[in-house]
Amino acid sequence: MREKIRSVLCFGDSNTNGYNPENEERWPYSVRWTGVMQEELGPGYHVIEEGLGGRTTAFEEPFIPYRRGLSALPVILETHYPLDLVIVMLGTNDCKNCYAAIPEAIAEGVGRIVEEIIGFRYPEWCPVPEVLLVSPIHIGKETWKSGCVLFDSSSHEKSLLLARVFEEKASRLGVHFMDASLFASPGCDNIHMDAEGHRNLGHAIAERVRSILS
Repeated sequence: MREKIRSVLCFGDSNTNGYNPENEERWPYSVRWTGVMQEELGPGYHVIEEGLGGRTTAFEEPFIPYRRGLSALPVILETHYPLDLVIVMLGTNDCKNCYAAIPEAIAEGVGRIVEEIIGFRYPEWCPVPEVLLVSPIHIGKETWKSGCVLFDSSSHEKSLLLARVFEEKASRLGVHFMDASLFASPGCDNIHMDAEGHRNLGHAIAERVRSILS
């Protein structure tokens, strides 16, 4: 009998998409945390990268369309099921000043994402996947370096509080949790990870995926 290949969907923003703050391009797949995780997990796993720059949890981006994660998620779930695990790493863009969202409101948004994954109308033959909620890396203090005026000092301060409220939300919803800021920091633009950050986070999440799906 052939070994079952486990499918892992990574639902996130530009740090999942692999935005490179050094040249505004994308890191090669082998450098991105999703690619690092795929390499470490090996052929018994299929890592699906679904990252989009500017993606929020439940807020409508006022300047760029199609960034509301909750709206995009159902199509993505239907595209890729059956899934063994969905990793959700969102919240950085919710810290933009245009949303004026407190950390607890951002946690409510990511909670709705998790609820959609758990409550989605999968076919009878398709099991409900496990969910790993990952609070994002911290936003740096010098947000002006990102070139985006929607990030400011309040964005930095909010990002420091997301791990606590996300962990509480994960506990209430009965899903897995980890804190990306324990393994990676923002690079030169104070928002996006450098190559080392992607590598460290990819290894850390790979270890957690093994423990969840073993």
